[in-house]
Amino acid sequence: MNMEQIGQFLPMLLIIVVFYFFMIRPQMKKAKDHKKFVADLKKGDKVITLSGIHGKIVDLNDTTFLIEVESGTKIRFEKSAVSLEASQALNQTSAK
Repeated sequence: MNMEQIGQFLPMLLIIVVFYFFMIRPQMKKAKDHKKFVADLKKGDKVITLSGIHGKIVDLNDTTFLIEVESGTKIRFEKSAVSLEASQALNQTSAK
């Protein structure tokens, strides 16, 4: 390869590197954090689901959890339905 051919591929290579660091890598970190958060859930934790339902975990299975909402009603959700950001914000404000 001569310098002219390398010069033609350099802009494409730079685009790929920028795309990785600004798009792919942060998304992978977010997915890893969510997976860890879901794995660390336990009875008594307060959570908010992606649909906006607030509740307290009363039972956990491998892939689901049962939450109790304010009226005493219990609803079963998939663990993937918990909102990481909203649940962390809820637990930070209730800890104060």
